[in-house]
Amino acid sequence: MDITATKEPAGIVAIEADALAGRQLRYYDFAMAAFAVILICSNLIGAGKPAQLTLPIFGTVTFGAGILFFPLGYVLGDVLTEVYGFARARRVVWAGFAASVFAAAMAFVVVSLPPSPDWSGQAALAEVFGQVPRIFFASIAAFWAGEMANAFVLARMKVWTGGRMLWTRTIGSTIVGQGVDSLIFYPLAFLGVWKTSLVIHVLFTNYLLKVLWEVILTPVTYRIVAFFKAAEGIDVFDTRTDFGLFKTEV
Repeated sequence: MDITATKEPAGIVAIEADALAGRQLRYYDFAMAAFAVILICSNLIGAGKPAQLTLPIFGTVTFGAGILFFPLGYVLGDVLTEVYGFARARRVVWAGFAASVFAAAMAFVVVSLPPSPDWSGQAALAEVFGQVPRIFFASIAAFWAGEMANAFVLARMKVWTGGRMLWTRTIGSTIVGQGVDSLIFYPLAFLGVWKTSLVIHVLFTNYLLKVLWEVILTPVTYRIVAFFKAAEGIDVFDTRTDFGLFKTEV
């Protein structure tokens, strides 16, 4: 693919991902921090709670409470891959992975420390932050695999489409990434804990809702991508990128 032939808005230059080396990026660090925050909060708050709402048309729907916010991480992951390329998105995924491990380790230590005899909040603290190891490991494994799949599919589709039709790759990558995430997380975390029928129901319900979330947020994704590209003055294509997953260099 000849990226120099792509039609870009004024002030934006199409470049290879490896051409970003040494370039000053205005918003990459902020996007990385936001991604880590969304991920940590999604894992600590609501990951293990099945919620239930009665919705028009759909009726009574049971879903994981974290679904309301966790997909925002995928939206931001789409933005990072689209604007900065696969390698920098991969670096953010690894940063989020490390942040999640630290948050879980800190929660474990804090909950495990013997409380002061005159403090009565230990049971509540343990209930909220006492992560079940199985759920934690299922969560970070599913997150890592899902986000990597999401970034890979989006980066490859961007080259295939010549940078056109952003919606096809944001939705397409989400279909794959969220599918990988859901198929790993729910069986690993809840089979044998919840009824199998509930695991399957929540898995498919959450998957469909996550994809629907992505579709609904597509106009927002377009605006954020346009803002970042204009601010950075670049449109990155991964035509020469090393797609190895176990790397952090850019």
